[in-house]
Amino acid sequence: MAAPPHRYDEGLEMSHYDGMEVHQYPQQSYQRHQNHEYQGMEVHNYPGNDTDDTSEKPALHDGPYVYNEDPRSQLRRDLKTRQIAMIALGGALGTGLLINTGPSLAESGPGSMFIGYALVGVLCYAVMSAMGEMAAWLPLASGFTGFAHRFVDPALGFALGWNYWFKYIITTPNNLIASTLIIRFWFDKAGQHDSPGANPALYVTLFLAAIIAINYFGVGFFGELEFWLSSAKVLIMIGLVIFTLVTATGGAGHHDAPGFRYWKSGNPGAFAEYGAKGAGGRFLGFWNVMSNAVFSYLGAELVGITVGEAQNPRKAIPRAVKLTFFRIVFFYLILILLLGMNVPYNSPILISAANESKNTASAKASPFVVAAILAGVPAVETLINVCLLVFTFSAANSDLYIATRSLYSLAIEGNAPRIFSRTDDRGVPIYALALSSICCTSAYMSIRLSAFRTFQYFVSLVTIFGILTWISILISHIYFVRARRAQGIPDTALAYVSPFGIRGSWAALIFACVITFFNGWADFVHGLTEETKFNHKNFIVDYLPVPLYLAMIFGYKWIMKTEGVKAADADLLGGKSKIDEDEAEFVAGEMARRGGAPERKWERVYRLTLGNFF
Repeated sequence: MAAPPHRYDEGLEMSHYDGMEVHQYPQQSYQRHQNHEYQGMEVHNYPGNDTDDTSEKPALHDGPYVYNEDPRSQLRRDLKTRQIAMIALGGALGTGLLINTGPSLAESGPGSMFIGYALVGVLCYAVMSAMGEMAAWLPLASGFTGFAHRFVDPALGFALGWNYWFKYIITTPNNLIASTLIIRFWFDKAGQHDSPGANPALYVTLFLAAIIAINYFGVGFFGELEFWLSSAKVLIMIGLVIFTLVTATGGAGHHDAPGFRYWKSGNPGAFAEYGAKGAGGRFLGFWNVMSNAVFSYLGAELVGITVGEAQNPRKAIPRAVKLTFFRIVFFYLILILLLGMNVPYNSPILISAANESKNTASAKASPFVVAAILAGVPAVETLINVCLLVFTFSAANSDLYIATRSLYSLAIEGNAPRIFSRTDDRGVPIYALALSSICCTSAYMSIRLSAFRTFQYFVSLVTIFGILTWISILISHIYFVRARRAQGIPDTALAYVSPFGIRGSWAALIFACVITFFNGWADFVHGLTEETKFNHKNFIVDYLPVPLYLAMIFGYKWIMKTEGVKAADADLLGGKSKIDEDEAEFVAGEMARRGGAPERKWERVYRLTLGNFF
């Protein structure tokens, strides 16, 4: 009879050493996770293998996986906690919120839009919480693709990694093009659209060179710049919340206070009909919001890519997840509620802006400009265009970072040529950056409007890949929790536990699958109205990603003969001791830097308030 799998809690003998519980295991020693505070700093002791005498080992074998210690393939943990926190708060804010809310409001109404964004917001938070639990336990350099590879099936890690890289080598040039369209807004407004200075190729070159340089100078430089760009985006969003609140209460322009006037039935109401009349049309209008809402939230998982370069991931990741909740509530739901109070969904100006969003990402397509015009404050248009430029440049910069790290992760896991795991002395995956940058030159092919519209089909295609990424993260979390339970690792051993638990991940997984399945509902109800008639191009865009993704998974399984990972066999400790050791060294260094000075009063106040998040 085969021996039963080793459980985390078997052979336990507990002793105390300097106030710390130490669990002794056969042939290995583990420490039960506790949080200790030293001069306001949080010190974590996690279960992991004994890290003594690792200097002569080329790699650490904590399980079936070998921790990468090749000096030519090492990232540097230079991302500070405040940088990751601010990236989590403002990193994913982009044109999805400032532009895509226009079509959602025009086609679905303010009530449907608010409910839809709230539901997808819960889904987004569930995904972030699931990812945060895994990342805080094992902050792998390969990010969440490593979790899929390690906990579920190498085939899922393969498909997820390539899908994610492909998504971002498309969205990066798309954001470069969006930036040029935003700049062109000023030339068009001045009647100088034929001016040499309006040449979009010039700005594509400038912006592409800038983001390549930013990513080349190392993650510390990237993190600091994104910290300030994200800070600017947060201030912009706060400004928009204040502005829309003032206009909704009659404090600007015409001094008309619409309040919830436009939500009342017949004026025009809270729920627009889409594709049909009556209750069915209102439901279809509500469901129409889902894809735009998902697009607006995509990118929140960026934090899962940064874990391998975080200085103190067990502190940074939980804070980043908490900030996701506040971002969803404050920047999305409150702002969308206020937008619906300011703009009726049947406004001709809004409908014009929604149609404009198909061709441009400038202020002409923003519903917030429509709100300003209706309130009698048209001067806001130029200001919002500046804000949009900040958003798209920051998005392009972080997209190139994600593309580079995704390709690096694939190489680390053995799913891409090993050369793409090579890093320079700054810890930059230089060859992965080079290939990803070359792919971004596709922006030049999309400068012409006709080519830009064709390119948008690719953008829509990879947007579906985005929700497939969420689905993969949720599946990984379900398998991770099962493995923890099978191996006897309790919740108390983790630095962060998802508040939704495994049941929440199951519910979120089902919801995400339903959104994916009905993403192209309009393709099946064609003929009801002109706007929902059957379009074969839309049908392909809406549903092609799913069979492609499945083909990547099962094709890999067939070729590589892989099997799903059993809960009892999942490697929950491989490389963990090295990560714990690095974290302990960082915390010790921070303590030494403080020189033993006692925590000052203002530092304690900050730690107990804003310090929980930043």
